[in-house]
Amino acid sequence: MLYPQTNPFRQFVDLSGYWDFCIDPEEVGEQEGWFEGIGRLAANRPIAVPASWNDQFVEWRDYLGDAWYQTRFHLPWGWEDKRVIIRFGSVNYLADVWLNGTKLGSHEGGHMAFAFEATPLLKNEANLLVVRVNGAMALDRVPPGTVQDPLDSHQIGLLPDTTFDFFPFAGIHRPVLLCAVPQMHIEDITVTTEIEGENGRVQITCFGNWNSRNSVRVQVNEHKANAELTGETAVANLTIPNAKFWSPKSPHLYDLAVELLEDGQILDRYTLPIGIRTIEVDGDKLLLNGEPVFLRGFGRHEDFPIVGRGTLPAVTVKDYALLDWIGANSFRTSHYPYDEEALQLADRLGYLVISETAAVGLFFHEEGLARRLKLCRQYTRELIDRDKNHPSVIAWSLANEARSVRGNEVPFFRELYDLAKELDPTRPVTIVSDLFTAEASFAFFDLVCLNIYRGWYQEMGRLEQGFAEFGRILDATHAKFGKPIIVTEFGADAIPGHHALPAEMFSEEYQADFIAGYLAEMGKRPFVVGQHVWNMCDFKTAQGVKRPNAINYKGVFTRDRRPKLAAHKLKEIWRLETGD
Repeated sequence: MLYPQTNPFRQFVDLSGYWDFCIDPEEVGEQEGWFEGIGRLAANRPIAVPASWNDQFVEWRDYLGDAWYQTRFHLPWGWEDKRVIIRFGSVNYLADVWLNGTKLGSHEGGHMAFAFEATPLLKNEANLLVVRVNGAMALDRVPPGTVQDPLDSHQIGLLPDTTFDFFPFAGIHRPVLLCAVPQMHIEDITVTTEIEGENGRVQITCFGNWNSRNSVRVQVNEHKANAELTGETAVANLTIPNAKFWSPKSPHLYDLAVELLEDGQILDRYTLPIGIRTIEVDGDKLLLNGEPVFLRGFGRHEDFPIVGRGTLPAVTVKDYALLDWIGANSFRTSHYPYDEEALQLADRLGYLVISETAAVGLFFHEEGLARRLKLCRQYTRELIDRDKNHPSVIAWSLANEARSVRGNEVPFFRELYDLAKELDPTRPVTIVSDLFTAEASFAFFDLVCLNIYRGWYQEMGRLEQGFAEFGRILDATHAKFGKPIIVTEFGADAIPGHHALPAEMFSEEYQADFIAGYLAEMGKRPFVVGQHVWNMCDFKTAQGVKRPNAINYKGVFTRDRRPKLAAHKLKEIWRLETGD
């Protein structure tokens, strides 16, 4: 699914702004015809799009059931001969979409883009767009909720009733775009790159609804080639002499242009910034462009006051500025795919990204398991389809902290691993686990990614014992699987402004000492190729006794991006290690 763009052949209009909003706890909206703009929806409250609804209204913070949105738009002038598509960047969790009273379709799963063709239903007058959203927790959804068996869940009885440790924000979270494309157009592009000495090899595979009268032309900067058409596929190969390879220190991007022609006339054009780079696992090393690379950075969340998980460009810019200030070069999109604009900035600024599906808190009880697997396959396809052309994305993570304790998780994950490798053989594939040597699926995944909190959830207040256990776990896991390890989570809660001498739990001093000690243990082990602190910033959670103020305080920055003592300690260590 190509990201929308505006040029002489394509246009889009952002429908973001104030929409009408109404909750539907009795689930009567469809029966009463709210999709036609009638009933309570037509006269209800305004809501900001994109944003979660939970923080916009006092009385609906914990509401996750049916809610209805509507807006009206006019077709822009000059679009009469175009195919018009309505594209949603993210709706969490279920979305049903109607245009002018007719249902366009449905989509399950937050955090991924989806689109419907609207052309046959459009009017010259005002058009009515209605969306029903449902964010409820359920056993057969991914991520799941309402799990009551302690064997299958980290936590039980929270409000809202999640299996994961972040707030289940619901709503239209990313922009809704009205897009126009030519009748015959380029539908998708896949770019893969290789390095041969000083040269870069670029393969461009295009898909579209063309015929034998069409041709496809590609250009990377000044280098041009005609693609070979086979059915709906066109393939072109280019050699870029003396290429500038993409890396964090030199995030060079080339300009790719793909044109669809008929009888020499351009029908459609799509442009894409691309980076020439390779990524691979070799023994205990993670290699970028054939050279070892070490990841320093964070797990993060799309989370900010008022907007919840809604796209807020200024926050994205601020977070990248903080990554630069602290000396980080990477992050994981925990625990769901982040918005596309954030990855575009990562390409431009040179950050390395582990892109993760929304499969957090998986469990393997047979009830609903087949459906959860089906959803995980869908999420894997959607993630790779969307993010495959980003040079910043160096690995796929297919799950976080699954409850792999029933013995049937291995075939489940093997199927997902094989699917990811089929869709993209160029990147390592992993899962993230807190089960260490007991995570049997690490036997076939390319990287071992571990979440470890010894000295926090265990050995409480006993940092030296925690450090020793942390080192023991690293050694035992590497001895069993013999693969490079990224420690994808480690950290301690620190309530902002709480200080203690000597350091004690929940103080800023304890958090800083905890992180420094973990970095020292990892530095002793060359098979550790990455360290991602949990978390970059404090974030909202469900209510429970472990989360004062319904906040996870493991951020080294506060939720509104003020540094704690640990942020300064990290900056000192990371910049010393990198020589910056």
